Amino acid sequence: MIQIEDVPIGLSNPPFVIAEMSGNHNQSLARALKIVEAVAGSGAHALKIQTYTADTMTLDIADGDFLVTDSESLWAGKSLYKLYEEAHTPWEWHQAIFERAQELGIIAFSTPFEESAVDFLEELQVPCYKIASFENTDLPLIRKVAATGKPLMISTGMATVAELDETVRTARKAGAKEIILLKCTSTYPSTPEDTNIQTIPHMRELFGCEVGLSDHTLGTGVATGAVVLGATVIEKHFTLCRADGGIDSAFSLEPGEMRSLVQETKRAWQALGHIAYGPSGNEKKSLVYRRSLYVTKDIKAGEIITKENMRAIRPGFGLAPKYFEIVTGRSVKKDVKAGTPVEWDLF
Repeated sequence: MIQIEDVPIGLSNPPFVIAEMSGNHNQSLARALKIVEAVAGSGAHALKIQTYTADTMTLDIADGDFLVTDSESLWAGKSLYKLYEEAHTPWEWHQAIFERAQELGIIAFSTPFEESAVDFLEELQVPCYKIASFENTDLPLIRKVAATGKPLMISTGMATVAELDETVRTARKAGAKEIILLKCTSTYPSTPEDTNIQTIPHMRELFGCEVGLSDHTLGTGVATGAVVLGATVIEKHFTLCRADGGIDSAFSLEPGEMRSLVQETKRAWQALGHIAYGPSGNEKKSLVYRRSLYVTKDIKAGEIITKENMRAIRPGFGLAPKYFEIVTGRSVKKDVKAGTPVEWDLF
């Protein structure tokens, strides 16, 4: 089990739900703070932001390798620099965002994208870190974050088993003792068919750590299914309203949907329970509504039980229906009224 601040994370606890703000603040601190408030109101455990600048991510070049040319991308035609300039969370906002989260009783942390961001976040005393999928092979960054000794989440998008093994080994060697791998598909949005959440229990066994899901699909179904397969952390992008637009709004949850995610993933976790047969404690009172054998017509002492004066009906105070053939043909030793449950002492 891992604990972030006062929240335990593990199979014995409800899923730890993270709302990712990303660039959905639309470059407004006031909107960013409203997002924090909406996250708290949704019941999510944590708010995550991203710490970078356009200059720490790429070069200010608007053609060639630095242009998004995929026509199916949400960001087709943008240069990487302009994309990150639009999406980044200004560093001077971080403290205000984290303080508001603390006031509202939710955990706040960030994804650093290079080493100076880690130093900055350490000054703000974040309780944990996350590595994004596109940085999960950046071993120098992994070492830098792992050396803080704080819980470390790593999204696994695009990574091969060999790459993940190298990343996890590097993190552990550098000081990370609490690692959470997040199964992730690095398409925006992702499709359920491309999510492959059956990887989650395999990943847990292979790497011996907590495993969750960083989910870019629409809706909450995939995340709920992931909990059934052992995901202990769920991360989803979050916005106040998709109609407002924003860099990630198309695949982000709105407040009501986030609230539903928190509720449904918790219900899925509760439903797992343990291997059990027979009536549960709450089911025992329902046993009386099973079918059982009842006399359906008045019978005089000495008369025979037949298919005409006995049936298997509800409720369940008589003998079980399996005794129907055994009882049929026996004579009763006393007068029996219709509606009497059939018991052995009638014969």
